[in-house]
Amino acid sequence: MEFTKSLIKGKLIKRYKRFFVDVNIKKKIITAHCPNTGSMKGLLDKDNEVYLLKNDNPKRKLKYGLEIIKARKNLVGVNTHLANKIINHGLQNNLIKELKNNDTIKSEVFFNKETRFDFLIEKNNKKSFVEVKNVTLFREENTAEFPDAVTTRGSKHLLALIDATKKGYKSYLIFLVQIQNMEKFKIAKDIDNEYYQNYQSAKKAGVIFLAYRCKINTKEILIDKKLKIINE
Repeated sequence: MEFTKSLIKGKLIKRYKRFFVDVNIKKKIITAHCPNTGSMKGLLDKDNEVYLLKNDNPKRKLKYGLEIIKARKNLVGVNTHLANKIINHGLQNNLIKELKNNDTIKSEVFFNKETRFDFLIEKNNKKSFVEVKNVTLFREENTAEFPDAVTTRGSKHLLALIDATKKGYKSYLIFLVQIQNMEKFKIAKDIDNEYYQNYQSAKKAGVIFLAYRCKINTKEILIDKKLKIINE
């Protein structure tokens, strides 16, 4: 997934009201859109290096959007709206070895009246649902974690994936780690134990969990490497 134009480097001042960040760019303070409603735990230290994408849409009030934060020497992709684009690129280009050579790939498909999964893929007349979770939390040097806050919606998706598995679909959840230099992944059960318990139940039910790290730079973000999930 390539950025449409060059990113602009700045220094983080603060994030507020979830959707706004103030950034210092060459001694000028810019208010930018924050496309991440999560806690962004561990990423928001003042003076962290950030990278913004300029938006030329005249209807947009904010002319810049936050794309990348550099935290503890690692670039982190914080735009949650890009996660599905990155995974779609990975599916189209066979970068996810467990999900190669699909016949069809459909985005945003309803499983039932209440639940929509990120992808429905079909291969050899077998259908699989794929849900994607964007990962930006790392508290240890090379271990990514999810979630970064209690996620009722995340638990709901796990229960729906269990239901889909029982109905004969193959069900996948991909943790997309948009953090440089990570080698492992785990569920942050101290942050959301209910999510961890539902994760364990989903594993027993046959839901397949994958973690993939991205290569991140100021030109593009692409799937790079499969990570080991360590709290099996």
